[in-house]
Amino acid sequence: MENILSALNEKQKEAVAITDGPILIIAGAGSGKTRTLTHKVAYLIKEKKVNPRNILAVTFTNKAAGAMKERITNLLKSDNSSLRNLPMVGTFHSICAKILRREIDKLGYERSFNIIDDHDQLALMKKIFSRLEIDAKQFNPRSFLGSISKAKDDLISAENFLQMTGGYFEEVVARAYAEYQKELKKNNSLDFDDLISLTVRIFKEFPKILEKYQDTFLYILVDEYQDTNHSQYLLVNLLAQKHRNICVVGDDWQSIYGWRQADIKNILNFEKDYPEAKVISLEQNYRSTQVILDAAYGVISQNIFRKDKKLWTDKQGGSLLTSYEAEDELEESEFVANEIINSRGKRCSDFVVLYRTNAQSRILEEVFLKKSIPYQIIGGIKFYQRKEVKDMISYLRLIQ
Repeated sequence: MENILSALNEKQKEAVAITDGPILIIAGAGSGKTRTLTHKVAYLIKEKKVNPRNILAVTFTNKAAGAMKERITNLLKSDNSSLRNLPMVGTFHSICAKILRREIDKLGYERSFNIIDDHDQLALMKKIFSRLEIDAKQFNPRSFLGSISKAKDDLISAENFLQMTGGYFEEVVARAYAEYQKELKKNNSLDFDDLISLTVRIFKEFPKILEKYQDTFLYILVDEYQDTNHSQYLLVNLLAQKHRNICVVGDDWQSIYGWRQADIKNILNFEKDYPEAKVISLEQNYRSTQVILDAAYGVISQNIFRKDKKLWTDKQGGSLLTSYEAEDELEESEFVANEIINSRGKRCSDFVVLYRTNAQSRILEEVFLKKSIPYQIIGGIKFYQRKEVKDMISYLRLIQ
C-alpha cells in the first residue's frame, strides 16, 4: 500500500484510496490528475485485488491512453501476474470499436466493418449530392457532414432527424443523412461518430448485452470528463448504472470544446446524477508560480457556471504577467519580434512563441525573416515549406 500512495499528496491519496461508489475528482490545472488516475488503477489492482479485466479507463486521445498504460505498467512492474492482464485503457472510440467487433451483428452489420476517415466521408457525401441533385454551389458538403456528426453525438437517427427538421436546410440535410447511412450500411462501413452512437444503441436495445459489459467493467474511470458530449456521457452512465463504481476526473475551468458538442453540464451535474458521490478537489499546482495561478483565477472567477476552487503552489513569486493588445496580427508579430530583439543577454533559443493554430505561424515567420531572427517550427511544417504553398510560389515565379 505504501508503494502506491507514498508519492502522492494528501488529497491525491484520498482520491486514490476511495474505491467504491461514485467519485468526482475536480483536478485543477497542473495538479497531478494523470498521476492520481493511474495510481488509482494500480491501487485497485494491487491493494484491492480487483481483476484488471474488470477495470475500464477512458481517455480522450491515443497519446494519453498510451501514457496511461505505460504509467500503470511501471506501477505494477513488481507484480508479474498483474502485468499479464492489464485493464482496458483507451479512447471512447477505440473502446467502442472493440465492443462493436463483438456485438454489431445485432444491428445487421458484419463484424469485419470498415471505419472510414474524413476524406472518405467527404467523397461519399459528394456522391450523395450528385445522386440527390443537391447543388454543391448552394450547399457545402462539409456543413452537411457537420450537421450529421452533431446529430449522431446527440443520438438522433436519420429517421428522427427528418421528423425534427425546422427549415429547408434541415430538410435537405435529412435526405442526405438518410442516404449517407444507407450507403454506409450497404458497404459495411461506419464513420467515427457511429462507433459511439451504435454502441449506445446496442446497449439500449439489448439489455442482456448491456448487463454483460456492466458485469465486466465493475470499475469505470473517465478522464477529462468536462469534455464529454451527450453520447459519451450516456455511454459511461449506462455502463456504470448497475454497480455505480464510477470515478470521473476533470476540471470545469478547462472546458473549451463546446464547439465540438462537449457539454459542461455533464461535470457540473455529476452530483445530481449520483447524489451519493464523494467530491475531492486537487488544488495543489505543480506547474506554475502563484502569480500565474492568481492571474488565471482573476479571469475564471468571472464565469458563474463553475465549481469554485483556489489553486495554490509552493512556487512563490515569479515574473509578473504582461498583456499586450495588438490591432492586428502584424502588430502582434512585430511586438513579439521586438521583445526578443530587445532582451538583454538572452539567446533566441531562450524564447518560445505559442499560437493556437498552425495558420498563425505565417505572419510570425515573415516578421522573423525580415528581422533576421532564427526560428524553428515545432510540431508543424514551416509555412513556406508546405507543398501547396511551394506550388503556388512556383506558379507565381513562372508567371513572373
